[in-house]
This record gives sequence, C-alpha cells and structure tokens, in this order.
Amino acid sequence: MAVVSKISMSKAQFTKLAQVIYDRSGIHFPETKQYILESRLSHRLNELEMTDFDQYIAYLTMGPYQMDEFQEMFNRITINETSFFRNDAQLAVFEHQILPELLDARSGTKRLRIWSAACSTGEEPFTIAMLLHRTLGVRLADWNIEILGTDISEKALAVAQGGVYNSYAVRSTSDLIKNRYFKENGRNFELSESIRSMVNFERHNLKDRMSAKRHGIWDIIFCRNVLIYFDDPMKKGVISMFADQLANDGTLFIGHSERIKDLTTDFQQLSIPQGFCYQKPAHIAAA
Repeated sequence: MAVVSKISMSKAQFTKLAQVIYDRSGIHFPETKQYILESRLSHRLNELEMTDFDQYIAYLTMGPYQMDEFQEMFNRITINETSFFRNDAQLAVFEHQILPELLDARSGTKRLRIWSAACSTGEEPFTIAMLLHRTLGVRLADWNIEILGTDISEKALAVAQGGVYNSYAVRSTSDLIKNRYFKENGRNFELSESIRSMVNFERHNLKDRMSAKRHGIWDIIFCRNVLIYFDDPMKKGVISMFADQLANDGTLFIGHSERIKDLTTDFQQLSIPQGFCYQKPAHIAAA
C-alpha cells in the first residue's frame, strides 16, 4: 500500500481554495476547518503527483479538467451522512398532517410534485416515495406523482440511481418496510422497482436559480441538514429560491438543527412539534 505523505496547506492557500469552493457550491469553510481540507485532499495531491496546494489550486481553476476535478474534490471534502427514514418524527408530521391536507387540495388535478434538494445518495426521496406508496395504496395509480432528487455530487447520485444500499443506510428502517420494499442480497439491500420508478434524479447546484426555475413549481420541498454548511448570504439566496419555486400552499421542510426565522420573511414556521416545516405567511393567515 502506498504511503500517503501529508502536504501542508498555508493560510493563503486555504483562503484561495475555500473561495473556489464557496464560489462554485456555496459551501462555507471557516478558518477553523482548514485542517479538514488539508487532511482530506493530501491523498488527492499524492495521486496527482503534486507537491503543494498552489499546484492543485491552479489545476482546479485553470486546467482543462477543472470541472471534473471539482467533482472529485467535492466528493472527498463532503460527508454524505444520511439514511432511510431519518428523523422519523418529522416524517410522521409530513405523512399524517401535511400530506393529507395537500392531497385533499390536489384532489381535482391529482398531481403532486415533491423536490428533495441536496438528496445525497437518495435515501430521502426514496423514503418519501415509500410514504406516498403507503398512504395512497391502490389510489396511487390515479395520481401523477413527481419526486425529484437533486444533488451537486455525481458520485452520490450514481449511488441513488443504482438503488442498492448497505445495512447502515437502512438502520432506521423497520423490518416491515424492509420486507415490503427491499430485497436483501448478501450484505446489501436492493430497493424495489416500484419505489425506484417513482423518483428521478438530477445534478443541481443550489446556487443555480435558473436551473431550479426550469422545473417549475413544487408542492413540497425537502432540504434537510444542508443549510448548516452555508453562510447567511448563501442561506438567504437558497431560501429565496425555494420561495419562488414553492406553491402558495406548499410546505418547506428543513433539518432539525437549522433555523431560518431571522433570515427571511418569505416563510413562517408552523407550530407543529418536531415538524421543522415552513409555509408562506399569506397561506398561514388564510388557513
């Protein structure tokens, strides 16, 4: 096994690299996180036979493979920590309180659109698909259900599109769900085609408002445990984008450790315990 030599990163190099990451993804690395970039990218520099981070920054910003390399770098500096049925209390709010009202409101068109933004390896949108499958039952055939999972990482999306997960991904999943929607194959769990066919995946950068606009209006937007990686200007931009793309009676779900109250007037939090969900003030007032 090749020995990986640790390559030191100067403060100036960190500043340049952190700015590149921010400009392209919106993810903010404060100075206290310099060690993360240094430790996670030293191996990559060894692979490229580079001896310092100035060479790497030039390769990342000026070389013919800069976009491919950004993807490679992004996969190494981010941790796609997720699982099926993550934060089941919040999902219960979605399934038993928000979803029934929305299904009733859409009973005329029988069309429902859900966006899982920054979905990582796909566990979240597939979980949403299972909840809809369970809720609608035989009525599912009468509905036009659109679920889109997006992420900036092509590597994560490749896993999602494959639909095969290890036991750690289903650690929060009941045996009843696993038996109904998965096929156990050795140490892996293969998702059923009935659920896989309900979800489409696409690469999307949350800084790209035009791409988001192209998809039109959504009834539900999930963006959980992502805003914590952004600074306030980036958070405000993403929240504003969600407001533009969410139906007037739609609902935004964010992570339990995230707060947007002081960053926007576009959304108001619903007073539902464990919901961490937001709607537009005009709709709340009308309701």
